[in-house]
Amino acid sequence: MFRSFYHKFIPKVIIARNMATVKRFYRKTNIIQSGDKYEITLDQRKLKTPKGRVFEVSSRPLALAVALEWDSQEDTINRSNMHLTALCSTFLDNPQHLNKIDIVNYIINCLETDTILFQSDESEELYKLQVQRWDPIIQWFCDRYQVDIIKTKSISPPIIPANTKDILIRHISSFDSAALQGFMYGVDVLKSVILMLAVCDRYLNVEQAVSLSRLEEEFQISHWGNVEWSHELNKQDLQSRVAAAALFIYCNSTLVTTKPKLDNT
Repeated sequence: MFRSFYHKFIPKVIIARNMATVKRFYRKTNIIQSGDKYEITLDQRKLKTPKGRVFEVSSRPLALAVALEWDSQEDTINRSNMHLTALCSTFLDNPQHLNKIDIVNYIINCLETDTILFQSDESEELYKLQVQRWDPIIQWFCDRYQVDIIKTKSISPPIIPANTKDILIRHISSFDSAALQGFMYGVDVLKSVILMLAVCDRYLNVEQAVSLSRLEEEFQISHWGNVEWSHELNKQDLQSRVAAAALFIYCNSTLVTTKPKLDNT
């Protein structure tokens, strides 16, 4: 499942970036189980995080997906497209020394700058499009979590009652610490807590969420045109990042177990 879900969003076009790349130095990837963890090997060497920790995850599907990222590299290793590897390494190394409360508070504060809560007061045509596309998602959010929120048409922030924040804090705090890392990443990519919640609840798929997050940009492009290859590359890059965040959350929130088949003979 993860292969079709995540691999489909790996951008087909790679743009040159000012980031260090190295030649592929391994022939094959594999995963090995170590206790209740899974590690990734490149040939016979264990993958390490940037801080030198053994790269290990609690989910076998996640380990397989990370191994797929490394196996998909060709002549050179392009780390800028290896979003699951980056998410796992960030969680393991925790370079910013964030605890669970820090991440929850960061996500809640992002609600006040949520993309879909800021609607146009300059273009009536754009505003109508935002009402048509964004308002149903805002209504779903309010109904789903039994909260109130009032969007804005100015530079003033939207109105978010204290009770709304309390309800969302309780819900978001129910995520596993690793899953929260993925959720925070998805919020930063989409610039929307509401859209990321909709993806997690499977109310929106990845393509829909990215399309809604880019609504104003798409509107401007429809009027002024765009550089086609750049536009498509940017969209695919966002989709691959959100897909990685969603898969990371899912793998760190779902316990996968197997049971031996009973012999009824």
